[in-house]
Amino acid sequence: MKKKIKDRDVELVLKALKNADDFADIIKHYQSPIRRYVARLGCRDTNDADDLLQDIFLKVYINLNEYDADLKFSSWLYRIAHNETVSFFRKKKVRPNILNSEELQQLIKNIAGDTDVAESLYKEEEVHMVREALAKLDFSYREVLALRFLEEKSYTEISDILQIPTGTVGTLINRGKKELKNILESNNFKKYG
Repeated sequence: MKKKIKDRDVELVLKALKNADDFADIIKHYQSPIRRYVARLGCRDTNDADDLLQDIFLKVYINLNEYDADLKFSSWLYRIAHNETVSFFRKKKVRPNILNSEELQQLIKNIAGDTDVAESLYKEEEVHMVREALAKLDFSYREVLALRFLEEKSYTEISDILQIPTGTVGTLINRGKKELKNILESNNFKKYG
């Protein structure tokens, strides 16, 4: 199935390179996942997200001839989305907003399946603690955790998106999970009662 996805992506790119009107198919196919990714990186304002999406797809369109078909198109696209989002936060001099409750629950579920963060975190009343803990995480940890456990990207895809070695991806994920666990277990986040 992965081969079909790559073939479909390459087909979309080739069509768009032949006929600029076909670029709309790339936008149609990737707009929702990229919007979700931009939001997960912290851009929650709808107008800002719309502007970012426009910038992202404009950059993809301008650089489409530079795309290397040996690489996964979605990773290349996510890399552009990542760069544009980080640049947006720098320009606006704002900190990214963290995940919403639904995304937090999904992140907790996925991480807990991969580590022993804390079973009690599934309780709705403790979601605010996780939100606060995530806000304290370094952005590099938040982004790899979001890519791995929310976007369900492989280590190789994350490596391509963030342009870091695969081993570094694993290290950041492990450190991010440990740091999240440490923050949650700190005195400020212990459950009293």
